[in-house]
Amino acid sequence: MRRSSSLLTRLAGVAAGVVLAAAAVLVAALPAQAATLSQVTGFGSNPGNLAMYAYRPDGLPANAPAVVLLHGCTQNASTYFTNSGWQKYADQWKFTVIVPQQPSANNANSCFNWFETGDTARGQGEALSVKQMVDHARANYGTDASRVYVSGLSGGGAMSAVMLATYPDVFAAGSVIAGIPYRCATSMVNAFSCMNPGVDKTPAQWGDLVRNAYAGYTGKRPRVAIWHGTADTTVAPLNAAESRDQWTNVLGVSQTPTSTAALPAGTSLEVYGSDQVRLYRVSGMGHGTPVDPGSATDQCGTAGAYFLDTICSTYRDALFFGLNGGGGTPSPTPTATASPTPTTAPVCVTASNYAHVTAGRAYQSGGYAYALGSNQRMGLYNTFYTSTLKQTGPAYWVIGC
Repeated sequence: MRRSSSLLTRLAGVAAGVVLAAAAVLVAALPAQAATLSQVTGFGSNPGNLAMYAYRPDGLPANAPAVVLLHGCTQNASTYFTNSGWQKYADQWKFTVIVPQQPSANNANSCFNWFETGDTARGQGEALSVKQMVDHARANYGTDASRVYVSGLSGGGAMSAVMLATYPDVFAAGSVIAGIPYRCATSMVNAFSCMNPGVDKTPAQWGDLVRNAYAGYTGKRPRVAIWHGTADTTVAPLNAAESRDQWTNVLGVSQTPTSTAALPAGTSLEVYGSDQVRLYRVSGMGHGTPVDPGSATDQCGTAGAYFLDTICSTYRDALFFGLNGGGGTPSPTPTATASPTPTTAPVCVTASNYAHVTAGRAYQSGGYAYALGSNQRMGLYNTFYTSTLKQTGPAYWVIGC
């Protein structure tokens, strides 16, 4: 009996060990807790009294890019992050999303104060608070300092322009959605006239406002995408053209587009210079961020107030920023990640997108043409859309000349 009891005891111990081992395997197999948009405190002196939220997708690698999102009036960080579709591409292409939030204590409608000089100057107010959030991400998340971008809607779009003007050394590119040119207004008194009907200045006048935001700066300027609905009665469509004039002047390119294309949902795209400035006009769209709910690669977002079901602007901005890292859209062979030093004088060719692909200057995927090497999207792949391409190295072409 003692031997049988001892055997049973040993068997029970083995069984318990198997159960514990199985439990350990089960725990190890469970997925990590899903990333969420979380508030971050202690990110700096925060002179603008803004709240910081951040989203870091699971599996975020070191030296990943970051995108700053600036919500519109009456919105908050969570609403804009959730409905704009940025989480989809952050999860897919692995980059951090930083979402500042404006408290009602600063502005009754929770608008960023894009019209107050104390909040739109380098080293001051809300602009400095946003910059400190980027500094925090660089120091604590390992964010790549050379790949930081900004995008915003309406008052957030105007604030996006503020960040591009005041911190060209921080942002590589940005997107202004239904926004206002930098320093159109310097107080609430003239903010409303900037919104509608808008203010007309020469490109040089607009450009000087940006250059004066960081006097003496001679470094590289960020690229800019501009989005506007043609039926926007809150922020008049004139602002799109004035923003185009401002940023083309700052970047030293002509106000005449180097290429144009027709995109889904009645959207037209004008490209300026070597894809330094883009202007998207969404036909018939009112005031809001263009989204396109769905599961396709180029679909995103949730329709609602100020999120208008037309075209996924987030997807196109993510590609414009280069966030797909070559993985979001098919890459040509060979793949180039940076423009090589030209060995001969640049060659410029103007032709239909079909002809560019046939000649090997571009490739096509999903009905669109892409410049070989730079992967810049040229528009629809057919004989009707014309683009100018410049060769800057072996198997490397860019839009414009």
